[in-house]
Amino acid sequence: MQKKDVKWGEIGFGYIKTDKRYVCNYRNGSWDRGGLIEDADIVMSECAGVLQYSQSVFEGLKAYTTEDGHIVCFRPDLNADRMYNSALRLEMPPFDREKFVQAVVEVVKANAAWVPPYGYGATLYIRPYMFGISPVIGVKPADDYQFRIFTTPVGAYFKGGAKPIAIKVSDFDRAAPRGTGNIKAGLNYAMSLHAIVTAHNEGYSENIYLDPATRTKIEETGGANAIFVDADGNLVVPKSDSILPSITRRSIVYVAQNYLGIKVTEREVLLSEVGNFREMGLCGTAAVISPVARINDHDNIISFADNQVKMGPVLQKLYDTLTGIQMGRIEAPEGWVKVIE
Repeated sequence: MQKKDVKWGEIGFGYIKTDKRYVCNYRNGSWDRGGLIEDADIVMSECAGVLQYSQSVFEGLKAYTTEDGHIVCFRPDLNADRMYNSALRLEMPPFDREKFVQAVVEVVKANAAWVPPYGYGATLYIRPYMFGISPVIGVKPADDYQFRIFTTPVGAYFKGGAKPIAIKVSDFDRAAPRGTGNIKAGLNYAMSLHAIVTAHNEGYSENIYLDPATRTKIEETGGANAIFVDADGNLVVPKSDSILPSITRRSIVYVAQNYLGIKVTEREVLLSEVGNFREMGLCGTAAVISPVARINDHDNIISFADNQVKMGPVLQKLYDTLTGIQMGRIEAPEGWVKVIE
């Protein structure tokens, strides 16, 4: 198959329109058959539920070209599960999990020419999303919904790829106690926009958010979960009901325990103890693992000794193993890799 004429090694993390997208509509109490279309524009009422009350959820996953030339996706069934649960929390009709995975397969096949070739460090980003489309003026759920998937080829999420970054402790809260922090709702990300723009203007790549109740515990950043490595080389993963259940983080925990024999502890992590760790990483679909060199906590600089010049040795092993599984260089656990073609 002839690939598109794209400089694959030079693309950033941005939107490039591809050929096809998937659309399915919910009307009169049920989802229609859905299918692929070419039109990238959405037409809706000025009073659509998503515009009035931000009733929307989304997912993010990637398609890769493996070393042996196959196009694959990584654990799309877990994205289907998470979107199902996100929809329930926002009183939206959940999209069938099997139909979700099949829709991902269809849209990736239709845009196979946009999947970057192996070896460029680029992937095809897949964005499933759902929103209230019927008019809503009173505060209530919409009646009708639209589920869509578009794709776009992307490079590294953070500039410089896996080079260590600097982040800051945010003065804002990412989520409320017993709120929506543990689902992938668009409104959570809208709340983080002012904070991320402020951080960028101050020279930082991201914010780290503290727990909203006590502001003493590490939660996550605006776009990724946090992980730490202690002085003994063990992996420590922050635990909170407000943290989004990252598929990448769950995969890293499994890889650490079952591929690398690393001890993993999932627990509350106090900001006051973070300086004792040797490595810190941000993990998610977009970044995979990005090493953190330092955190600025209101001019108190917390540095991670093994992450100053490059990714620390434990995070590097985790990164190499996980991306090796994704790219077909290492045998994957059963069900982790969905072969598209």
